Amino acid sequence: MTEDRPDPDELLQRLEDGLQRSRRGQLKIFFGACAGVGKTCAMLQAAHQAQAEGVAVAIGIVETHGRQETLALTEGLPALPRKTQRHHGRSMTEFDLEGALASGCQLLIVDELAHSNLQGSRHAKRWQDVEELLDAGIDVYTALNVQHLDSLNDVVGGIVGVRVRETVPNRIFDRAADVVLVDLPPDDLLARLRAGKVYLPPSAAQARQNFFRRGNLIALRELALRRMADRVNADVHVYRISHAIRRVWPTRELLMICVSADAAQEALIREGARLAQQLQAPWIVLHVDLPHEQGNFKAQEALLRLAASAQHVGAEFVNIAGQDVGQMILGYARQRNVTKLLMGNRGNRAAWMPLPFRRRWAERVARENPEMGIMLVRIEAARPGGWAGWWAGGGAGGGAGRGAAGVAGAAGASDGRRGAPGHPPGPALALALATLACVATTALASQLLRFFDLSNVVMLFLMTVVAIALRLGRLAGAWASLLSVGCFTFFFVEPRFSFSIRDTQYFFTSGLMLAAALIIGQLAAKLKAEARSARDGERRAAALVRVTRGLAGAIAVEQVADVCRETIAPLFETQLALILPDPAGRLFSAWHAGFAELSVAQWAFEHEEPAGYGTQTLNGAQALYLPLKGPMAPRGVLAVLPGSPALAATPASRRLLDACCFAIGQALERIHFVEVAQDTIVRMEGEKMRNTLLSAVSHDLKTPLTAIRGLAETLEHPDGLSAQEQADIACAIRVESDELRRLVGSLLDLARIQSEGVRLQKEWHALAEIVASALARAAASLGGRRLVTDLPPDLPLVEVDALLLERVLANLLDNALKYSGPDSTITIRAMSAGAFMYLLVSDDGPGLPPGDPEKLFGWFTRGQKESSIAGVGLGLGLCRAIVAAHGGTISAKPGHSRGATFEIRLPLHAAPAVDAEEVKT
Repeated sequence: MTEDRPDPDELLQRLEDGLQRSRRGQLKIFFGACAGVGKTCAMLQAAHQAQAEGVAVAIGIVETHGRQETLALTEGLPALPRKTQRHHGRSMTEFDLEGALASGCQLLIVDELAHSNLQGSRHAKRWQDVEELLDAGIDVYTALNVQHLDSLNDVVGGIVGVRVRETVPNRIFDRAADVVLVDLPPDDLLARLRAGKVYLPPSAAQARQNFFRRGNLIALRELALRRMADRVNADVHVYRISHAIRRVWPTRELLMICVSADAAQEALIREGARLAQQLQAPWIVLHVDLPHEQGNFKAQEALLRLAASAQHVGAEFVNIAGQDVGQMILGYARQRNVTKLLMGNRGNRAAWMPLPFRRRWAERVARENPEMGIMLVRIEAARPGGWAGWWAGGGAGGGAGRGAAGVAGAAGASDGRRGAPGHPPGPALALALATLACVATTALASQLLRFFDLSNVVMLFLMTVVAIALRLGRLAGAWASLLSVGCFTFFFVEPRFSFSIRDTQYFFTSGLMLAAALIIGQLAAKLKAEARSARDGERRAAALVRVTRGLAGAIAVEQVADVCRETIAPLFETQLALILPDPAGRLFSAWHAGFAELSVAQWAFEHEEPAGYGTQTLNGAQALYLPLKGPMAPRGVLAVLPGSPALAATPASRRLLDACCFAIGQALERIHFVEVAQDTIVRMEGEKMRNTLLSAVSHDLKTPLTAIRGLAETLEHPDGLSAQEQADIACAIRVESDELRRLVGSLLDLARIQSEGVRLQKEWHALAEIVASALARAAASLGGRRLVTDLPPDLPLVEVDALLLERVLANLLDNALKYSGPDSTITIRAMSAGAFMYLLVSDDGPGLPPGDPEKLFGWFTRGQKESSIAGVGLGLGLCRAIVAAHGGTISAKPGHSRGATFEIRLPLHAAPAVDAEEVKT
């Protein structure tokens, strides 16, 4: 694999993004600092050009705001009809998304991307309409001001003093296929404003005094230019990746500071902060983890302080793992397109270390990337130098690289506990153990010489070196290599007990043995370090997967608390407290934790920064308080009581803890919005029910009351009325009263069913008796309609609540009478088949309305919404509730030729035995 080969993972991601974009429409944003710079005009001119090229273009919506030049540019472009909606008693027009989707256009002009749609539209925001258009494969041109970008909303609000409520997510801007910057100098824009080309004269004067001040326009213009530069920089990054360009393109200043895990490196971070301020450029603090430094507790503690210092002064802290320091620095610098590199040069090593080693990495960077500026800053190392420090840094070959490039690895895979299994002891103890092992090997070799040749004994010393390097580390392995060669030469090479060598071939043997021991020992130590790093990395990944899986399935705050208590707390071997805000914003602990200090947690929650133990804020607290940040707002605080100081001082553990906090924040945010959505649905259903009930009260209940009042007023003056006419009026009053009583009864039944459910008093009944009773109640309403019943005499008894089943039949008969003509036929049939009894009510009226018949059984649902027939749409809903309580079903289906049929299916049970005497009676 050559260095010029592009990263396959990044190429695969770009390919997937490209395939996804090819299936969607293309979004082109005309971007500007504020209104009046000419975004809409530029958009319309681009639309005319596309139309001239044969593209089917249409205007979905364009707001001209009375500007004649904008109105003139709309001529020649077909415009889709807008839809009309009622809003606060007024008719207003809005973008018609359904019409746009059905228009068949290839390109649509949709102005004002951040616009909020009227209530009742399919989407709340216009950018959501645009996303649906893109998903349908339609290209879109749109316009956007910088103050409407979600990430810049607070910044713009602080500058102009006005917070814009209509915003667009950054992802919409970032995923756009093309963004065109429409720019205009502030003086020219003010001239357009005075000329009435931005707003009409009354509005222009007010805008000039508030938003359109020259200072505001300059600041907004800079924000727009910087945001556009960020997007172009991202495009450059994508191009370099896709074309495997390894060299740095200095298109934009980016400073990178390379630090080691040394407290003295804070001076380098401060120097980098001053340089970044001078350059007005973003900057990164980079640290490279080396596996052999995983057991260095002091380095881990120093690295954690460096990360906090870098983040405190506004830098991005990056920690990457690797073996080759120079290669990792170069690779990351190329990936981020770094233009300037700042390295530390340790003064305490320069006195003895050769100059080529001290400048090796700097010269390599300069040779391979001449466009990248390199600066060396003298840093006095806090750690002592000497051979121990040299070997801890990896040897002379990497000394300058680790000093100048600033690399020491603490955050690799260590769990942060001193003396933990698998970690090498301190340097003094490691050297002592290596010495004892060499002495024991020498003693064993002296005994083995009785049976083996001297050449075989050499392998015993090599195996000892490998074992020591694997167990005790590089320094002990190197010491064991020198000591093994010395012992072999002193005790076994003639003349014995002397370092003088008589046979010259043993010079070669001793030298080769030393080289082999050093190489094998260092490779073994390196292999062990990499294996430990892989194991600990896998452990952290598995732990994070367990936490994420537990939080992904959480749908309540209590479940999140259980994950914290049962999964995260054992993972870190510590005590945790999940502190959450109540609806009033006051914090409380999700479970009892005596160590939690709510005042410290309140500070961390309000400032969204860590506080307490190990931080620079309220560090006298017993626990560490970490804010749980969601995408929109903080959702709580996690209080961590370290079981030992190692937890707070281990970068690896701290990174894992931060990842867990991020996952908890995401879960709490999701639960919050699920609760908001549920409350919204409940409120919407309640509002729908209220509106429907008000509609029923205002129309269906008012109608019989009006009729009764009118008829009663007629009876107050009976003069001129015959007795028959008075009787007819009284009968009409009774009919209207019955209708009113039926409607009120249905509403009361609905309220009772929703609060208490359906209460049944089942007894054994003959179905014919229940049908006869229902027909008797409906006899007065039949009029001239023909009623046909088909009830076989051998029908089995049914165990039902007779009154409720009679109510079901009465509702079905009432429904048939309302929707059938005066000379129609109503049929009631019953049959038993298998374990069910079937009861069917049919009519020959106009039949069922179009659509799903199941919707007829919903509450407040009517077959014909604009029908003049009285009713509130509760009858069929009550029928279904009663039949379902009996364990049966009710359904509607069209008749054979016309009309409708309602089928009731009730379960049959074994009827009780009837005595012969009872039958005779």
